This record gives sequence, structure tokens and C-alpha cells, in this order.
Amino acid sequence: MSKFNSGTVRAAARSPIGSEVSPSGHTHQGGAGYLRDSRSELFLLAVTNLVGEKSFYETAAARDSRFGQLIRAIASKPDPDNWLGRFAAYLRGPGNMRSASLVLAAETVHSRLAAGCEGNNRQIINAVLQRPDEPGEFLAYWISNYGRNLPMPVKRGVADAAARLYTERASLKYDTASHTVRFADVIRLAHPAPRAEWQLALFRHLIGNRIGVEGSDIPSSLLMLRDHAALKKLTPAQARKYLLTPNELTGSASDALAAAGMTWEQIPALVDGPWTKELWEAIIPSMGYMALLRNLRNFDQAGVSDEVAATVAAKLSNPEQVSKSRQFPMRFLSAFNAAPSLRWAWPLEKALDLSLTNLPTLTGDTLILIDTSSSMNDAFSKDGALRRWDAAVVFGLALAHRNPKSTVVAYSTKATTFPSVPGESLLSSIQRWKLDGYFLGGGTATAAAAQHYYKKHDRVVILTDEQTGRYYGGGDPSTVIPKDVPLYTFNLAGYEHGHAPSGIPHRHTFGGLTDSMFAMMPLLERGRNTDFPF
Repeated sequence: MSKFNSGTVRAAARSPIGSEVSPSGHTHQGGAGYLRDSRSELFLLAVTNLVGEKSFYETAAARDSRFGQLIRAIASKPDPDNWLGRFAAYLRGPGNMRSASLVLAAETVHSRLAAGCEGNNRQIINAVLQRPDEPGEFLAYWISNYGRNLPMPVKRGVADAAARLYTERASLKYDTASHTVRFADVIRLAHPAPRAEWQLALFRHLIGNRIGVEGSDIPSSLLMLRDHAALKKLTPAQARKYLLTPNELTGSASDALAAAGMTWEQIPALVDGPWTKELWEAIIPSMGYMALLRNLRNFDQAGVSDEVAATVAAKLSNPEQVSKSRQFPMRFLSAFNAAPSLRWAWPLEKALDLSLTNLPTLTGDTLILIDTSSSMNDAFSKDGALRRWDAAVVFGLALAHRNPKSTVVAYSTKATTFPSVPGESLLSSIQRWKLDGYFLGGGTATAAAAQHYYKKHDRVVILTDEQTGRYYGGGDPSTVIPKDVPLYTFNLAGYEHGHAPSGIPHRHTFGGLTDSMFAMMPLLERGRNTDFPF
């Protein structure tokens, strides 16, 4: 009888997140804990770490300390393939992690310079600074940790970014008094080379204002700053009339605001009054994607017309706009929860779907286990708007929608199957999950749920923080799934120990708050080894 060449032969492939094959430690709940190699642990932590934010099992200080230690440990060793540099660019780009990428770049460059490694430090810094306030944010982190003495690669990387990002509009939106390191401070510390005469004039004007030079009038070449200053000199009554009465000279309110670099947040102070239907309708054409997403409920409360709402809906569901916005998928759920008006449901559904294009369509049957234990009811940040189990449900149910032959299970110390409804939209499924009580709370019995619900599925996907319990059947889920069946763990917290081995055949761990790593699943099932997504 043949021992190997019978039945279904699955090609064994390996994924990048690697761990030890036998557990040497414990999870925070006492279950078997698998240590990962340094790169793998750093990756899973970075793609879920908003920096300065506590998690269920770690204080903010402990979490940030572990983050820094991992970066320094890796950066102190030779890096011939520039793994850290490529990771930093990915983290700020597809990973969409702003603060974590700045810390990663700063700690990498500092450690490399301390070790005498020049490398591409300037390029790493420039790559992660993508928003106009980030050169100042980076310098604030560097100065608070390493002092005001800036090594040349730091100066040049920050200068490259400042020259690329600093415009009149950027100075009006991002150069605010709430920041310690202002645009002028960045210019004086990093000495960016102006790209054009208008930028040289802008730099000089910003420095003059910062150091209090008397009579530093706005240069005639800076038309937006001049229009902005003129608009702020209007009385509230004049400003309201100006915004609500289009004329041949200024055009519409949105044209006037765009010319003056005025943001929607500044309007109430400008008119010295509350938002009204007329004001919103005048301002909406000039608002950016994220501003529209955040204000849907305000539009409804003000009674914005269906015609204007249709323009908002078209922008929210435009594929190019969704891609450029770089919103986490959970943000669309948050917007839907805040403003569940039916006129926003379809555009938000389309936008959510567009933000999840990397979720694959797979052959066969899939078991999807969604961890809804108490530790998954952990907010990503202080505002508490988004929780780890929200992300788990968004990704898990979206994967099930792409793969109708899926069994979806909510589990903690107990578990229950989530029934599918033919034709139901993804947002409606997520809403039904919440309203019908599928957020269970309690401990984390992953192995017990996997063992009970596995019925010869072609793969198992677990969305979890991996913190299995010791006393209620938590265990290692990889031991109850056949060795040749792919087990995918999608990690949403980045703790030190994992609940199962990874990086070996048919045992894979992913992580993050975007859909980018899900694209590896079909490659692995075709027997192709995969690397980090950068």
C-alpha cells in the first residue's frame, strides 16, 4: 500500500512569519506560547501598534519598549537586503501605520549610526514622512529621545521630505500652535533646499513669523496665504455672506475656500455660529475624503439635500478615492455605525469592499473562527471607536462573503455558528453580528473551537490575538487540525508569544489592520513560498 502517493497531496509551502516548532513560553493567559524570530515578532507588533497606546495585556510603556528593543536588536546586525528600510516604507505605505513607521525609521537610523553603518538612512527617513506634519513629528521624537544634535543623514532625510511636502496649503492646515516643532523649526534645523522661488518665500515667511520679526508681511507670491489672511479679517456676517453668495470674482464657496486654503474645521469660528444646511452644502465640495467620512451624521442632522448627499456618496465609493484615502477597512464600519442612514449604506458598502480587494476567492470549504473573547474587546486607541474584535469580524465576514462555502464561528470559552443569509450585504452581516450577540466575551478556547467545528474543511482561518487560556481548553489549535490542512492565524495584537507554530508547512501567521497579507493565501495553497509583502 502506498503511504505517500494517495488521496490528496498538498504542496508544502512556507510563509515569512516564523516561530519555534515547540513552545518554550506561555501566552498572557497561560496557554502554550511559541516564540517568533525577531523579524516576525517585530512585523506582527508594528502592523498592529498605534504607539503610545496600551493593549489588554500590555501597558503602553511596555509595548513601546518592546517595539524599540526589537528594532534596535535587528538594526544592530548586518542588513544586506535592507529589510528594515523596506519594512519602514511598507509600514507607512500599504500598512498605513503612521506613528509606528516614524519610530521604526528613527530607531533604525539611530542604531545604525551608533554602529557606524551609513547605508541608506537618509532614504529610510524620507520614505516614511508622507504627510506635511510628519517632518516635525519625526524631529520631535528624535529630539525627545536623542537630543537636538542631528546627524547628517537625519537632517538630509527630513530636509528631503520638507522640500517635497511644504506648501502654502500644508502650512495652513498642519503648522499649528499645538505642535512644539513647527514648520519653521524644521526648516532651521534641517535646512531643506527650496524647489522654487515661491517655496523660498514661504520658508522665509514661516521663519519670520516663528521668531517674531516685526512687519513680516505676506509676500505677494504667496497668494493663498494672502487670501487666507483676508478671509479671516471678515466679520462673521461678512464671512457668512461671502460663503453663501457666489459671485463672479470668487466663484462658489468651495472655490473661495480652496483659494484661501481654509479647512472645513475653521468654518464655525469664521462665521461665529453653528453649522447649517446651507453652510454644509456650500463647503462639502471642498472637503477631503476623510472629512466627508467623519461627518455623515452631521450632514444628516443638518438636513443636507439628497442631491448634495449623492455627490458625497459618489466620492466615497469612487475606487480611486478609496485607494488614495488609505482608510482602514474598519473606518467604513465606524462611519456606518455613526450614521446608519440608508443613503450612506450602499456607498459605504462599496467603499468597504474596495478596501478589501486583497481578500481572496478560494476553492473548497473554509472554517473561519473569530475570537470574541474579552481581550479582543480591546480598543486600538484611547478614543475606543475601533476594537480588535471589530477588525476580526470585518475581515472574517468579508472573507466569508468572498467564499460562500464557509463556516463562520464566534468563539471564546463558548462558541456558536454564525448563520449566513443569502444576498445579505457585508455591512448588514456585521450589524447582525453585533445586534444578535455574537460578541461573546470570556476566555480564549481556540483549540476547543477548532476541534469541535472542523469537519474536513479545506482550510482553517483564525482571527485572534492568540492569547489562549490554560485552564479551559485553550491549547494549541494546530494540534487538532490535520497536519496537511492549511491553518492561517491572522494576528490582531502582536503579543510576544503565538498560539501555534508558524513558518512551517501548512501553518501560517499573518497580521495587520489592512487586507494586504491575505493575498498570500492562494499563493501558499499553490505550493509557493512567500516572503514579507515588501
